[in-house]
Amino acid sequence: MLLYNVTLILDDAAAEEWLQWAQDIHIPVVMATGLFVSHRLLKVLDSPNEGITYCVQYVAESQEQYNQYLNIHAPALQEDLNTKFKNRFVAYRTLMEFVG
Repeated sequence: MLLYNVTLILDDAAAEEWLQWAQDIHIPVVMATGLFVSHRLLKVLDSPNEGITYCVQYVAESQEQYNQYLNIHAPALQEDLNTKFKNRFVAYRTLMEFVG
C-alpha cells in the first residue's frame, strides 16, 4: 500500500476558497478515478511556513495504480489547481510506503 501525500502552503486569503474547492470538487474527482482506496484531508497546526498548510493524503493499493494516476489524471488536475490558484500556493508531493 502506498500513501500519496500532497502538501499545499496557501496564502491566507486563498486558504478558505481552496479548502471549499478541494472538498467539493478536487478530492471527489481524484477519488472518482478509482485508483485510490481512501483519502484524508489534514490541516497542519504547527507549520513553520507563512500561510496555511494543508495535506491531502490518498492511499493506493499498488505502484501500478499510483503510476496510472500520475500519468493519466494528475497533469490535468494539477493544471486546474495551478490555473485556479495561480501564485497563491506552493505544493509539494511525496510518495510513501506503509511498512507496519
